[in-house]
Amino acid sequence: MSFDSQTTHKTHDIKALIFDVFGTLVDWRSSIADQVKKHLSPKFSLDWYAFADAWRAQYQPSMQKIRSGEIAFCSLDTLHLINLNQVINDLKLMGIDDHTKQQLNLAWHNLNSWPDVSPALKGLREKFVIAPCSNGNISLMIDLARYNDFHWDAVLGSEIAGNYKPHPVVYQKSVQALGLQPYQVMMVAAHSSDLEAAAKQGLKTAFIQRPFEHGPLGSFNHHLAETAPLCPVDFSALDLGDLLIQLS
Repeated sequence: MSFDSQTTHKTHDIKALIFDVFGTLVDWRSSIADQVKKHLSPKFSLDWYAFADAWRAQYQPSMQKIRSGEIAFCSLDTLHLINLNQVINDLKLMGIDDHTKQQLNLAWHNLNSWPDVSPALKGLREKFVIAPCSNGNISLMIDLARYNDFHWDAVLGSEIAGNYKPHPVVYQKSVQALGLQPYQVMMVAAHSSDLEAAAKQGLKTAFIQRPFEHGPLGSFNHHLAETAPLCPVDFSALDLGDLLIQLS
């Protein structure tokens, strides 16, 4: 079941937009596949996209250990490296040295944005305070911003909260850091679970379609991308440029 945008909410209350990053703003899958190919070929011959998918598949389970209190909070860079070692072991890729692993892990700092993102963010920043609210650590967000010409007013998310989305504290701490009330802040994401969790904390929400986050039409994981929100949202947009138009 999908939900249409609830456009009865007035936009003049919204002072800040906070953004999911992986998948919503950047194309992690193609970027990681390209970087893995760069560092591991021709020594290994792999399905580079399958490697990216396998690495990403470790993402939520590793964060859940922190959300549940099983292990202490650590940065996403640390979790990505742990997960990378798991994938390398699972695929039995022998002989990858620590330097190469570190270079592979830094691939998450150099992900390509979707084409609409940088110009749309510039337009949105003219009216709103904008900041990432990502599970990525601050240094990762800084590098992605410089790599893709994003101009943030702040960097929010997991590292200031000491936990990972969709834990409520991540949204609460982000709102507090901006000095605003929850109804004045809108979470922007391509994932309904993120938006539903934000809405439960009183934030407004905007869904962005990213139909190719998990691959092109016909690919094995294409169905994982959401083409419509699976929960009530305040705005639903085809891309970030469309959201800019709706909020203008």
